[in-house]
Amino acid sequence: MSSRITSPSRRVAAIGAVFALIVALVATGIAVGENINDDGGSDSAASSDASAGTGAGQQGDAAAADPEQQKMYDQFDKATARREDGDALALGKKDAPVVLVEYADYQCSYCGRFTRETQPELVKKYVDDGTLRIEFRNFPIFGKDSERAARASWAAGRQGKFWAFHDELYAKLRKGDALAEDKLVDLARKSGVGDADRFREDLKGSAAAAAVKKDQNEAYSLGVQSTPSFVVGGRPIAGAQPMSAFEEAITAARDHAKAAAK
Repeated sequence: MSSRITSPSRRVAAIGAVFALIVALVATGIAVGENINDDGGSDSAASSDASAGTGAGQQGDAAAADPEQQKMYDQFDKATARREDGDALALGKKDAPVVLVEYADYQCSYCGRFTRETQPELVKKYVDDGTLRIEFRNFPIFGKDSERAARASWAAGRQGKFWAFHDELYAKLRKGDALAEDKLVDLARKSGVGDADRFREDLKGSAAAAAVKKDQNEAYSLGVQSTPSFVVGGRPIAGAQPMSAFEEAITAARDHAKAAAK
């Protein structure tokens, strides 16, 4: 079969299949080896709080050595990294050589784990020195409470407080009634959102719904099936993997970006 794919949509679909395959392989690892619970994990609408090992990151690095696979990663990176000016849901320089895109749900325990444990390390080691940009995507998969929390995070971003609100939501696992509108307003105030009335209006508005839907559609089109899921310089990583998995992917993507710039 020819390796040339002329249609951009077909390129994205092919790479999405790679993402879905990695998720499936990780899920298989869960089924055959429950002793790897402490290494990482993901939540899905079908089976929440499932755990996984480091296989996703390791497979991604091995595949990066293949020039044809690297072409797919480059296309995946172009399809996911937005690099938009003034993006309230992004951390880091717009022109950073590596973009990490996260697809997450606010009722996902492993998304919270990533936020509390791994994200601060990534910011300190890679975002602060200009190597990495983190772009968050709302991917609510657990129903209306998750969707409301996603819209609320977008609304907090309208007042420049997305990341403060995001971190507050993930400070502990919150589900169901803990994500009711009034509770979200209280969390917004705690996060420094100054105009509570505007926050409520934005939360319930059509713009918030459209922004969340855009992120959801992007995730589904790429084959994302569980949370958290990541794309690091075009390399898919499934689950809240240990820091080493992200370091490997960032290093590979950074080195490729440097080589491509020469």
